[in-house]
Amino acid sequence: MQPYIFPYIGYFQLISAVDKFIFYDDVNFINRGWINRNNILINNKAHLFTIPLVDAGQNRKINDIAVVADESWKKKFLKTMEHAYRKAPHYEEVVILARNVLFSGATHIHQFAKHSNVIVAQYLDLKTEFLNSSSNYNNNHLKGQERILDICLKEQANHYINPIGGVEIYSPQIFEQKGLKFNFLKTSAIEYSQNNNEFIPNLSIIDVLMFNEKDKIKSILQRFELV
Repeated sequence: MQPYIFPYIGYFQLISAVDKFIFYDDVNFINRGWINRNNILINNKAHLFTIPLVDAGQNRKINDIAVVADESWKKKFLKTMEHAYRKAPHYEEVVILARNVLFSGATHIHQFAKHSNVIVAQYLDLKTEFLNSSSNYNNNHLKGQERILDICLKEQANHYINPIGGVEIYSPQIFEQKGLKFNFLKTSAIEYSQNNNEFIPNLSIIDVLMFNEKDKIKSILQRFELV
């Protein structure tokens, strides 16, 4: 998967379901995607936050794109989090996680995004190993499904899991011909209390962390099916 900043719960279901998770960080950036933005809950509505980037565009690789070198946006982000969640039961510990990511010394969006995933995975006691496509496989000449298959073979994998959104992109039969079991991960309906407001789904993992005990989140991570 491309590295997303504090992504939604389905991303972490995928992380929890596998032994090795590959950050696909040397493919083209996606404008208006989820690499540098997501939604949190403000005044009972989804509110989009965005990490400001330098010269981002779909003709550039994700790992080439720098984040604006100005700490004012980080302070603004934390202020927004405070406004949104200061009354949430787990505000204090989640803010510590966010600060760790924002002030980690990262300079590029792939670094911020990866760190946001790794630190949350550690917080949830997930044992998944994280790897980067940019530094491990030397297969930039391959595209799409061929490159994914090459990564799987180089890792000596026996099972590849992809989010359900890839159902029209990947052919399970091609993977199975190479001895790889193939499944799509389909997230089940997920709902939890957001301070007794009408539930707003598919927000950043920040929202899940704010309102749920660690054990509850681990249970939520299992609410999916492999199809």
